[in-house]
Amino acid sequence: KALHELEANTPDLKADLRELYIVSAKEVDVNNKQAIIVFVPFPLLKKTHKIQSRIIRELEKKFSGKQVVIIGNRKIVQKESRSNRKKRQSRPRSRTLTAVHEAILDDIVYPTEITGKRTRTRLD
Repeated sequence: KALHELEANTPDLKADLRELYIVSAKEVDVNNKQAIIVFVPFPLLKKTHKIQSRIIRELEKKFSGKQVVIIGNRKIVQKESRSNRKKRQSRPRSRTLTAVHEAILDDIVYPTEITGKRTRTRLD
């Protein structure tokens, strides 16, 4: 609804927002602050990235005090096991749990790039 209002009120974003649509939006509580997660279809994610900074700026003005994050809507395909052996193609790497979680992390920090990661372990 807010994207539709942005399209009507902001003439410079109007052409870009016309071809963009969202799958869903969720409001999440993060460290006692509210955040809005906007899910965009994965094929439209590249187009969204081009205007993401302007969209986020306008949406954060509209929902004051809330952070806005745009994420691509991806699908995780279950690993083949004894219980779900079906005659189908092999699972692509981009649909694995790890790959989808990595991609979501990249979407969350979009304008920047992740250069290094650390794995922390702790003994019980």
